[in-house]
Amino acid sequence: MVKIGINGFGRIGRMVFQALCDQGLLGQIEVMGVVDMTTDADYFMYQMKYDSVHGHFKHTVTTEKSDPSLTENDILVVNGHKIKCIMATRSPADLPWKALGVEFVIESTGLFTEKDKAEGHIAAGAKKVIISAPGKGGLKTIVMGVNHKEYDPATHHVVSNASCTTNCLAPLCHVLLKEGLGIEKGLMTTIHSYTATQKTVDGPSKKDWRGGRAAACNIIPSSTGAAKAVGEVLPVTKGKLTGMAFRVPTPDVSVVDLTFTSEKDTSINEIDGMLKKASETYLKDILGVTNEELVSTDFIHDKRSSIYDSLATLQNNLPGEKRFFKLVSWYDNEWGYSNRVVDLVQFMASKL
Repeated sequence: MVKIGINGFGRIGRMVFQALCDQGLLGQIEVMGVVDMTTDADYFMYQMKYDSVHGHFKHTVTTEKSDPSLTENDILVVNGHKIKCIMATRSPADLPWKALGVEFVIESTGLFTEKDKAEGHIAAGAKKVIISAPGKGGLKTIVMGVNHKEYDPATHHVVSNASCTTNCLAPLCHVLLKEGLGIEKGLMTTIHSYTATQKTVDGPSKKDWRGGRAAACNIIPSSTGAAKAVGEVLPVTKGKLTGMAFRVPTPDVSVVDLTFTSEKDTSINEIDGMLKKASETYLKDILGVTNEELVSTDFIHDKRSSIYDSLATLQNNLPGEKRFFKLVSWYDNEWGYSNRVVDLVQFMASKL
């Protein structure tokens, strides 16, 4: 059994917790505490039970008080397991991880993505920290199925699970490299659902003017470091990939368009076969394949990182082209990513 804490019980924090429950891991992975701006367990229970995108929580959840003198319930009880609701602190070093016996922390506030700041959790008593976002400051970035075997428990105490988009893109690149085709250069575009950082109506956004426009009625060009981040997990691609995002008026599920030049002659049918083979072997349950006429809502709650769209890909390439290709792959940017965080916890825990 490994004991974990979740710092930031927002969108991804709750999805990671739900993924643990859905995979039947609660108990093997014991969640000792969840941290947010309130300790109101009844409110957390409500957020977990009803989700506008993913539906109803499938597990038994109640609340109770850790002390009868409290005015609000501060303990979540899920499938019989008790989880303490903890008030957020300005520094992770002030959290009660040592007292709770927490070994792993899921850092999902979006605030402590720099290595030195995330190390506050270790000062508080944790052994390892997984940042559920792109990290900064020389930490190790891990994409499950791609470079997770590079994890060194002796030196990698704070790691990043990269972004949802990098988790979609990296498996595609991994196949192209592993199968010997190589990538000379490439451009990635992600058509990305809106997220909590965007505005419901036009509002102030000094650093990103377009990002301040209403999310639900605009297509908003945006920057993304996801393509460049692939260079952190697949160093041979460093400097060869870049990209951008379009934030679109959907609440969940996104899609990557990777347009690239291969280093060797091939065909889109050959690439198609390579991706299908990988999805059944070394990237099983991480890379998926669909050959049906599907749309974004068909991928809601899909736990795979990247679902290659064989039809969209084959239909959108130049006939007879030997090196210049477009690949299309879907991802549930919430659920697929959250399941990879759980996978990473399990993998790192196995190395303790």
